[in-house]
Amino acid sequence: MAIKVIVDAFGGDNAPLEVIRGCERAVRELNVNIVLTGKEPEIKACAEKNGISLDGMEIVHTDDVFDIHEEPKEIIKSGKNSSMALGLSLLAEGKGDAFVSAGSTGALVMGATFIVKRIKGIKRIAPSPVMPGDKGSFTLIDAGANTECRPEMLVQFAIMGSAYMEKVMGVKNPKVALLNIGAEDTKGRDLEIEAYKLLKQSGLNFVGNLEARDLPVGDVQVVVTDGFTGNIALKLYEGMGSFFGRKLKWFFSGAGKLGALFSLGKIKTFRKQMDYKEVGGSALLGVKKPVIKAHGSSDGTAFFNAVRQAKRCVEGNVVGVIESYVAQTAAADKE
Repeated sequence: MAIKVIVDAFGGDNAPLEVIRGCERAVRELNVNIVLTGKEPEIKACAEKNGISLDGMEIVHTDDVFDIHEEPKEIIKSGKNSSMALGLSLLAEGKGDAFVSAGSTGALVMGATFIVKRIKGIKRIAPSPVMPGDKGSFTLIDAGANTECRPEMLVQFAIMGSAYMEKVMGVKNPKVALLNIGAEDTKGRDLEIEAYKLLKQSGLNFVGNLEARDLPVGDVQVVVTDGFTGNIALKLYEGMGSFFGRKLKWFFSGAGKLGALFSLGKIKTFRKQMDYKEVGGSALLGVKKPVIKAHGSSDGTAFFNAVRQAKRCVEGNVVGVIESYVAQTAAADKE
């Protein structure tokens, strides 16, 4: 039976056109069924106007859309009938295998926590974007949801990030590092010092501290930190990616057409590597069912890749692997 992915048709800056455009491609290329949540008449009119087929897609209607400027907690109050909340409710009721939205990150985390619920034993849900590096991709967890953390929470982030990189990204025995201000185990705040000790005893492939300057070049696949630090690192990384892209364009505009022609292939590879659309979104790890947060400015390609990411989470049984890790850890703590 084909995997069923529920998609918030009105989340993001380019909804619903780019949402349904990406979903049409996903139905065609990924052998998935799609459930769209949102304003049915508007979805159908948009599809007809743009020549998009809705075959393989079911629409569950609601008139409400969660405004990105609203307080996240309103997703379970005044926003409970929004396209995002409806999608999360359908997921919780077993009417789909995974959920994708490009709406408010805070609302999605809040909704996933209180509607779909956390995996038993997991203390906090954490977004974990996959980011490009010189030696391959890595996931940064937490990237912004939990600004205040305890050391044991960072260990859980490492467990979840390891499960995701292994089952979705295909990295065997991923290396885990703790983002810190120095390589020594005595560096950092009490949070990092205590987390370092716990990570060494965790049974994960923990390789020690990682300084921010080594994020792009470090040979690690899971970078663990609190949400405050992680969000700063994420936004700086995204900003530097845009900066380098502009500088490359400027450089080759002055280097002549011949120089640009010889370097065109490498430029395209670099730009593709730095493009968030190629990954699709950030998995919210710790939820009982896969939830993917797509970028707010996602286009059809990004939504297609977000659906593909959701499908891989289901196929890789990421939730089950995290549940198993947590159960093993709990059993070991009792011994």
